[in-house]
Amino acid sequence: MKDNTYAAVMARKNEIMKKSVGIDYDAFESGGIAFDYEKMMAETGYTLDEVFAIQESVAVGQTPIIELKNLTALARKVSKTGQAARIFVKDEACNPSGSFKARRAACAVYHAKRMGYKGVIAATSGNYGAAVASNAAKHGLKCIVVQECYDSKKVGQPEILEKQRACEAMGAEVIQLSVGPELFYKFLMLLEETGYFNASLYTPFGIAGIETLGAEIATQFRAKFNRLPDIVLATQAGGGNVTGTARGLIKAGAGSVKVYGASVDLSGLHMASDTAFNRKSFTTGHSGFGIPFATWPDRSDVPRNAARSLRYLDRYLLVKQGEVFYITEALSALEGLERGPAGNTSVTAAFALAQEMTDDRMILVQETEYTGAGKHQMPQLSFAKANGIEVLFGDPETEIAGVNIVLPSDPSLIKARDFDLNKARKSYIKNCLNNYGYGANDKDVRGIYDADIAFLAEETKADMAFVKEVFKEIKGI
Repeated sequence: MKDNTYAAVMARKNEIMKKSVGIDYDAFESGGIAFDYEKMMAETGYTLDEVFAIQESVAVGQTPIIELKNLTALARKVSKTGQAARIFVKDEACNPSGSFKARRAACAVYHAKRMGYKGVIAATSGNYGAAVASNAAKHGLKCIVVQECYDSKKVGQPEILEKQRACEAMGAEVIQLSVGPELFYKFLMLLEETGYFNASLYTPFGIAGIETLGAEIATQFRAKFNRLPDIVLATQAGGGNVTGTARGLIKAGAGSVKVYGASVDLSGLHMASDTAFNRKSFTTGHSGFGIPFATWPDRSDVPRNAARSLRYLDRYLLVKQGEVFYITEALSALEGLERGPAGNTSVTAAFALAQEMTDDRMILVQETEYTGAGKHQMPQLSFAKANGIEVLFGDPETEIAGVNIVLPSDPSLIKARDFDLNKARKSYIKNCLNNYGYGANDKDVRGIYDADIAFLAEETKADMAFVKEVFKEIKGI
């Protein structure tokens, strides 16, 4: 019998992952900091056209682009310039499972079926689990979803519980766990016990599935407007949304389009804290995931994460919880679109960003998601109140995550706040140095290979001079 203690299972994680994904991640390693990212992405074996065909076979993709004319009008009403940009959304809620993650799942589950796996497992709090379950049902595969759902008092967040319902409705077995390190441990145990495919969010299959989203944006805008959007806004959490969309735009010849990320600002709340777990009203698309995954993507459940947002981000914006709830209701009341919180995070950022731009420019929010009983703003706000969070109207700048939620008393108060991308880039480089033995008390960076410096420049969408300057700041040489 295998030793299933926590330490023993963690020691076997690379072996388990290799078997459950069918990818030998060692083949991409250089022996230093660098690895061959594009070679890893090519490991899917599917071209963009083939991924389109896979998704079409399960009714995923080709979602409409909708202009938010009334929300744009409101932005122009409160704009100082009176020249706010036009705001659009790509309505990914039209996918079978209700979110863009159906694209990721379609590719991953198709591959699992093709390779002869009997089932798939995903570790996720929500939308992706439903997407994997939906596609598994279509392919006749078993599906297990592992959710981080409760605090130690077994109190679950309404949004996660709604997602549990969606996963189970699609035929998945849902295993719910409390917040903490047990999620990854249980996930590894299940992969080893079942021999199922690891339908991770962070494999090349998952990211390749989102590339069709970026390519569709380019095709649809050219057909409808004979041009491209000026900015594409993607909600930033684990980084796959940004990464896949940007790569799809590039493959469609639209690499000039600016790609911005947006997250809900939950600074001050520790995401792995039992006491903080139910003091936040957003389970994804927030800074508690967005910033850590940007600055160290390989914290994921695979040896090398295919979602690497710093390679593609041109700007990273933060919005407040109360602002997103306000825009969520405005989207319903003004546009007749009742949609969930993750996509509305970017709609909120777009509403503020539009006011910085002239009225001949276009912003596209590249996803919407379905909403339901637990994801709706009213149960979320009620849950917040039940956990001692004050809910009030006022200036969102006074909002403190875990203490209060401040709904804007006027839409002119909604802002998009820049998170310093150079700060994120420096943090990423520092994390690389520390994790590969170049930390403060370790070996000297003067012995680092040029290939590693070039890799870090690509990873941070910078140049080698920037990387070397960061080395000097960190090491003092």
